[in-house]
Amino acid sequence: MSGRRAQSLALNLALAGGAALTLAPLLWMVSASFMPAGQTNSLPPHLLPAPPVLDHYRALFARLHLARAFANSTTIAVSATMLAVLINGMAGFAFAKLRFAGRDQIFRLLLIGLVIPVQVGMLPLFLLFKSLGLVNTLAGAVIPSCATIFGIFMVRQYALGIPDELLDAARIDGASEARIFFAIALPQLKPILVTLGLFTFLSTWNDFLWPLVILSDDAKYTLPVALASLSGEHVQDTELMMAGAVLTVIPVLVVFLILQRHYVRGLLAGGVKG
Repeated sequence: MSGRRAQSLALNLALAGGAALTLAPLLWMVSASFMPAGQTNSLPPHLLPAPPVLDHYRALFARLHLARAFANSTTIAVSATMLAVLINGMAGFAFAKLRFAGRDQIFRLLLIGLVIPVQVGMLPLFLLFKSLGLVNTLAGAVIPSCATIFGIFMVRQYALGIPDELLDAARIDGASEARIFFAIALPQLKPILVTLGLFTFLSTWNDFLWPLVILSDDAKYTLPVALASLSGEHVQDTELMMAGAVLTVIPVLVVFLILQRHYVRGLLAGGVKG
């Protein structure tokens, strides 16, 4: 027993050390965001602000208009997440449980798209959006995240575990396919849809390349693009950039902490059913 306890203690210490190494840069980022200007470059380096100030956060919102970029990121991420959950959920359920001509062939064709890098499709997608008049619009930044091959694949693999007998019984009772999906399938798909929604929110909120391509007006910039545009002018203002980074991380962290129970359940159940 003593040997097992020693192994368990060593494992816990190793995990705690790894967690500390992971959290240390994030904690320093938060600390640096409250330091007076230039304190991060002093020697010896400061770990805590002395004294703590809010000047950098005031500058981001009052002088550099980061609140506008924050609102743009929130609008894009929330809209894309809601639409992705609905569209990918319906498409994944259809590929798993509905019978129509060419279903398996179409799904295999979709899977081929997973091996194509996202960057390869950006130019034709940009030209398509330009012809539709969606360049430099928030809708243009939202639409590409609304339906993804990976999202459809995730939901389809999970939906295969829904009993066919349950759906057939509802059809016999006269329920429409829409009612079957929303009343029966949707509650069954909740764990994987929460996981998909979290993935979509994280990827959309942190996305830099596509908003940079599709948005040309700085009034419509998302938070990552706005911070990148500031880095050239304020590259020496380490504390200011750390404050901007904190504002970018906080919403993602809050959403993850709220949904982590459903997220883990969706991953575990998806792994078992897949």
